[in-house]
Order: sequence, then structure tokens, then C-alpha cells
Amino acid sequence: MIPIVIIIISILLDGILTNILPYTVNNLSIFTPMFTILIPIIIYPFYLKEEKKYLITLIITGIIYDIFYTNLLFYNAIVLFLFGLIIIKLYKNIGYNYIKVLVYSILGIVLYELFNTIIILIFNLVPITPYRVLYKISHSLLLNIIYISIIYLIIKKLPKKYKKRRIN
Repeated sequence: MIPIVIIIISILLDGILTNILPYTVNNLSIFTPMFTILIPIIIYPFYLKEEKKYLITLIITGIIYDIFYTNLLFYNAIVLFLFGLIIIKLYKNIGYNYIKVLVYSILGIVLYELFNTIIILIFNLVPITPYRVLYKISHSLLLNIIYISIIYLIIKKLPKKYKKRRIN
């Protein structure tokens, strides 16, 4: 139940904040939300040893996100699925604590923007420069790191019966 609440809050906050904050190509706020894209990082401990259920949750989340915000049906579902696979490997091989979650979040934002850039370049959708990519990444980090930190600290305070893995 807790991962679903986190997903709903993230999707709603993404929509609310993108309507409030500037979000045009050359006028991004330094508080550009990407909460839903970072969902795989924060909910994985709730799905320990239930990777199939975790990946299905991510696919459904991606489809919902696509329907409400992007009009690119299955795009973010695929991205979240691939990101979920990466997170599973990272958590199994490297672990899970506050600093690692922050590093995973930064890595997630960078990978998401690079993946978007590759798709844009492959399909020649709009002109894009390395400066624009770095601009988008740099303007996405602050708010998303704050959000992940708050969610992490809230989850850490939850009783152990709600978590499948102890969060350090």
C-alpha cells in the first residue's frame, strides 16, 4: 500500500508543479520535477524478492504517467521498466542507504535525460545541443534530490512491518 501512496503523490506533484513552475525549453525553473521518473529508486525496498511485481508496478506507473502527462503511450512505461531493472542490479550489488539513494537519483535523472536526447536525435524531432541537455539535467537535480530525501526519511521512520528490507 505504501508504494502506491508514494506513486500517487509523485504523479500528482509532478502535474501540480509543472503547472506552477516555468517549463519551457529555455526557461526551466531550477525546481523542475521528475518525481515519477525516480519512483523505482524509492519503492524497491517494498518489493524485495518480488521483482516481477515491482516491474509490473513500474510499467503501470509509466502508462498512467504517459496518459496524464506525455501523450506518448508506453514511452515512460518502457523507461521505468528499464530503470527498474537497473535499480534491481544496483541494490543487489551495491546496496541501499541515504547516500546511495541520492547517487541513484542523480544517475536516474542523468540517464533519463540522456535517453530522451538519444530518442530525439534518432527521430530528429527537434534540434538539441549538449548545452540544452546539461541545462535540463542541472535544472532537475535540486528539487528531485530534496523530494527523494524527504520520502526516504519518511520511509525510514515507518515501522519495520511495512518494509521488507531495513533501510540504513
